Amino acid sequence: MDAINKSNVAALPSTQRQAAPAGRPSREEAEAAVRTLLSYIGDDPNREGLIDTPKRVVRAYDELYSGYHKQVDGILDRVFEEVGGYKDVVVLRDISFYSHCEHHMVPFVGKVHVAYYPSGGVVGLSKIGRVVDVFARRLQTQETLTAEIADAIENALKPRGVAVMIEAEHMCMAMRGIRKSGVTTVTTQFSGVFKDDATEQVRFISLVRGGV
Repeated sequence: MDAINKSNVAALPSTQRQAAPAGRPSREEAEAAVRTLLSYIGDDPNREGLIDTPKRVVRAYDELYSGYHKQVDGILDRVFEEVGGYKDVVVLRDISFYSHCEHHMVPFVGKVHVAYYPSGGVVGLSKIGRVVDVFARRLQTQETLTAEIADAIENALKPRGVAVMIEAEHMCMAMRGIRKSGVTTVTTQFSGVFKDDATEQVRFISLVRGGV
């Protein structure tokens, strides 16, 4: 297997990315970095309104990027096999999420739609939402997030097929650069019967759009 070029590491799913460098900065160092950024943008980190901002930002980061400290392995480990012989598709629409673009560290927000064909059982519905949150609460691209969710379900459930669609608006496009708001980016990932059969893809998209 060829060695992975360093420039391509960021494009790998989070489960395959290299570990973060050892020696995580302390909370005090993180707060000092926020004060530096406040000074850089031209404000006074010592004024009343900003004096506690570094602490607040670091606490917010603990929540916004909590996915770095969670794994999906245990989320999908319980499968319910007593489903009365059900073998048709399971679809979850409109799973809301927020994440942050790894290029500019600004939010992208939207909805995830997931479908799978069970092979040996089904998973609790809330578990899929938890998987979305684990990956979304990391620095991401939408394309990688789509693949990560699909791969996690594929690896854990071994279904006959998985389909994932994400629709999101990126603030790095709306707030800066080209400054075009309201633009929706759509990404998809298919495996198994969804990948092999175009009619299954059409059915999935129809179900996502509210069809039957």
